Amino acid sequence: MSTQVPETEQEEQEEEEQPVPAEGSPAQQRRMAEKRERAEQRQREKEEADRDFDGPTRTLKVFRYDPDVEEKREPRFDEFVVPYHKGMTVLDALIYARDTYDSSLTFRHSCRQAICGSDAMFVNGRQRLCCKTQLSDLDDPVRIEPLPHQEVVKDLVVDMEHFYDQMEAVEPYFQGQDLPEGLNEQRQSRANREKIKMSTRCIWCGACTSSCNIASGGNYLGPAAVNKAYRFIMDEREGSDMKEQRLEIMEQENGVWRCQTQFSCTEVCPKDIPLTEHIQELKREAVKSNLKFW
Repeated sequence: MSTQVPETEQEEQEEEEQPVPAEGSPAQQRRMAEKRERAEQRQREKEEADRDFDGPTRTLKVFRYDPDVEEKREPRFDEFVVPYHKGMTVLDALIYARDTYDSSLTFRHSCRQAICGSDAMFVNGRQRLCCKTQLSDLDDPVRIEPLPHQEVVKDLVVDMEHFYDQMEAVEPYFQGQDLPEGLNEQRQSRANREKIKMSTRCIWCGACTSSCNIASGGNYLGPAAVNKAYRFIMDEREGSDMKEQRLEIMEQENGVWRCQTQFSCTEVCPKDIPLTEHIQELKREAVKSNLKFW
């Protein structure tokens, strides 16, 4: 016995089966087709990833927040299970989770070689560079959050404008004396270069400033900015007038005297800069600049 479909339902089915007419130019149609193909490919990869992994896995607990999407305005944590291999970094795992499970997962990254400083995050309760941090060094599950003491823009992305303003406040560029006539360069001694070498390694990641409780109050330039001032104050090629000007900035209320020597900045610095030591040395320089003997 054949089964008949009611006319109204049959009409709806016929309408659904009819192809949707293409709109736009041939180039737009081609781009839309490529976009659909990529979406289908991601879906196939997700379905494959959802199956049981043959090898070891790690679990990520990732902070999620999106003020532009109503159902995501309440902060939460999402879990992602990723396949693990030797040498895998936290950034590798985040990229896998984004590309496989949720393309809306948002975080900053660039060079992947611990140089650009863009992927600093709060991983398992500590500020770290994700591209430098090995999953093998972390307890499972790996909890990943945005940098503390910064306004969250979306997911793991924070607003860095205040941090950049602090860095700019110390005028982070070389301002040397007028060169002697006939010379095209101003030489630096090997000993002086060694003295400031570590301070030049700063990659502006913001990990140290995020770890500093004093900087979180907003009335302190922060260890990164102070270290940048140290780099130029201690450079023998810097003009004497500019050195005095930088020291005056360091002596202000939001300068070096706000540091309470907690060493948290030194502990989290991914480039191993002795930040606390540099800050204390600038305190001594500030005192010496104000000493007068007569």
